[in-house]
Amino acid sequence: MVFLAHGRGHALASAPDVPMEEVRPGPDGRWPESPLPPRESTPDTVLLCGAYQLDRSRAHRLLTELPEVVHLPARVGAHRSLWAAVELLGMELEERQPGSDAIVTSLLDTLLLYILRAWWQRDGSTRPTGWSAALADPAVASALRAIHGDPAHPWTVEELGARGGLSRAAFARRFTALVGEPPLAYLTWWRMTTASRLLRADDTPLRRIAQRTGYTSEFAFAKAFKREFGVAPGQYRRMAS
Repeated sequence: MVFLAHGRGHALASAPDVPMEEVRPGPDGRWPESPLPPRESTPDTVLLCGAYQLDRSRAHRLLTELPEVVHLPARVGAHRSLWAAVELLGMELEERQPGSDAIVTSLLDTLLLYILRAWWQRDGSTRPTGWSAALADPAVASALRAIHGDPAHPWTVEELGARGGLSRAAFARRFTALVGEPPLAYLTWWRMTTASRLLRADDTPLRRIAQRTGYTSEFAFAKAFKREFGVAPGQYRRMAS
């Protein structure tokens, strides 16, 4: 499994000494079809490819910390859930049946999560850093789950620290050191990220989005949103549509 986390250009070859051949779509936008192998032959390699379109301006810290290429070698007994998801995805793509479109979309989401988990757990002998360290810390991970699960809750530093059994001061120091910013600053970032996603998704009223992201009034939400994005929520929605 190879995951290219940052959308850089790349190429594939059957061996290191094989010259690369650039392939471009035709005038009609279609890619040229590969020559079919003889019916009696079996392909040496089957490639299964997928892609995500991400908002790079709001990329999560965990994604920005990923290396250019995440390579997860196939090893017997390793990452069984990941390879099971790959097998299911291949079956759905090979034998299209009713409901396949919905299943493929869900499996791609599942596959991404398994890739990230496998990378995070890739080597127990390597001490985690950055966001990996934050997720490995029980107190900080507990606080992150709470913020992500209920961004509308009026979280306090003391309340978040108590979930991990730490005092307010000890939790604030640990969270800031691992996540890179204080707990309430991250809470605001997550609320704004959630709000921007809701604004792009549908026509949910601003009052409702404000409530779902922890703001008591539409005015307070709009003020915080403009401070974060430089434009009002309504204008952001129009720009994203």
